[in-house]
Amino acid sequence: MKSYLFVVLASLLSCSGIKKSDAQAESQLLKDLKTLSSDRYEGRKTGTKGAEMTRAYINDRFRTIGLKSFNTSYEQPFTFKDSDGEDVEAKNMIGYIPGKTDNVIVISAHYDHLGVINSEIYNGADDNASGVAGLLHMAAYFIKQQPNSTLIFAAFDAEELGLQGAKAFVDNPPVSIGKVRLNVNMDMISHNDKGELYACGTFRYPELKKFFITANPALKVLFGHDDPKLGHDDWTNQSDQGAFHAKGIPFIYFGVEDHKDYHKATDEFQNINQTFFSAAVDAITSIISNIDKERDIQKIFKEKLKMKKQ
Repeated sequence: MKSYLFVVLASLLSCSGIKKSDAQAESQLLKDLKTLSSDRYEGRKTGTKGAEMTRAYINDRFRTIGLKSFNTSYEQPFTFKDSDGEDVEAKNMIGYIPGKTDNVIVISAHYDHLGVINSEIYNGADDNASGVAGLLHMAAYFIKQQPNSTLIFAAFDAEELGLQGAKAFVDNPPVSIGKVRLNVNMDMISHNDKGELYACGTFRYPELKKFFITANPALKVLFGHDDPKLGHDDWTNQSDQGAFHAKGIPFIYFGVEDHKDYHKATDEFQNINQTFFSAAVDAITSIISNIDKERDIQKIFKEKLKMKKQ
């Protein structure tokens, strides 16, 4: 299941042109995570005041960073049925940076969590305030240089209720679904005591492995959790990338294995691994940058595309 990536020290940062997060960017990264996982947001459960406040925070950060919106708002409202058959109203937050080509990469992370259970606030620092903070950091990085691909930054709602935000996005995308070449999803990227970050998706798309160049001693990037033979340990459909996979869109899912605070009230900011988190975000940013340098992303998957046409 585990496949390690070790290369010469500093090659990640030198090959991609990305240096370790500067002090200001790293401070903002941690601030975003700490804020989104604070009691003020009441666990960010779909349909609650806490979720509304979370969207307001993301909206302000999108606007400050300078992301464009597809309509007059970053919000993408949608409705789905809950387990009791009742309609639930939810909203994704969608912004983008226009690219130089027609290719689209969707960078995603869900912002919802479990809310308040038995009077305890489940703040979901790792799950998944970490992914949203990472997404905001990447948006701030890529806004400074026009990417080759259009980069859509999608903060999804209702992942905890069955990937509903991602499903709504792929069913009603703001661009032609045929232009979406890749989904890079982040869900739990800040809490691992062994310094291990998994990249799920290369079992199906081994063509992506060449873009994984990492050497930070604080981080081990591992391939795995994507072989269907693994059963429950196959993460392919266990986060928002599953909705993209269902549409035949290649994906990379970055995450950590479950830890003692997973889906517990103890998933708090003070329990994340700050050095690991910063290293993980830098590595993911670099990998996306490496992929974006391919002006024609379709060429990466040309063999699979040919097979689909046959």
